[in-house]
Amino acid sequence: MLNPNLFKIPKIIIALDFSNKKSAMKLVNLLNPSIYYLKIGKEMFTILGCKFIKELHQLGFNIFLDLKFHDIPNTVFNATKAAADLGIWMLSVHAAGGKKMLISAKKALKSFKTAPLLIAVTALTSLREEELQEIGIQISLTEYILKLSKLSNDCGLDGIVCPGKEAKKIKFLFGNKYKIITPGIRISRDLLYDQNNIITPKEAKECKIDYIVIGRSITMSKNPIKKLDLIIKSMQ
Repeated sequence: MLNPNLFKIPKIIIALDFSNKKSAMKLVNLLNPSIYYLKIGKEMFTILGCKFIKELHQLGFNIFLDLKFHDIPNTVFNATKAAADLGIWMLSVHAAGGKKMLISAKKALKSFKTAPLLIAVTALTSLREEELQEIGIQISLTEYILKLSKLSNDCGLDGIVCPGKEAKKIKFLFGNKYKIITPGIRISRDLLYDQNNIITPKEAKECKIDYIVIGRSITMSKNPIKKLDLIIKSMQ
């Protein structure tokens, strides 16, 4: 098993997108918690809840709780605080919730000695430019992502989730401390699934992305460790 932490390459977050605990744990038990991070999204959290996060913590894993909070500021404040109480490593909110909501989320973490990284989702990797226009946003997808990235940075968040092709420009504008997390990572560009804005692991390294989120390329693999080693080798 190769260790990506030994190389100057993006760190790897595994998306545990499963419909049941048995399947999730089959993969988890193959992974080294000192090497890989785990992402819990809406499906797994809805099925298994907070207890599952605690179980993964006991195994030594850092957890990215990707629930993309998007609500009125007071609700997001309370939800963010409740999530941080779980001892998670990273948490996502939707940048489109606006300035007041983002500031409320950040304020919710002030009382924590070790607060999770607070990350704003700018645009889903499934989003097409024409879909922006369908909801009345008359700018390009890239402009939209850059605007939300600036807003999130201005509100004091730790970074963003964004498609890979905008990453270089965002790093240039906001510096290396501003973390970039990118899903839609595919070893082959032929495997789109339901995502449109995808990049390869090698491209992620070239774009100076901090963390790549990999789901189906690993969860659907017959040999996930071999696939992970292949991904790491492609970024060296």
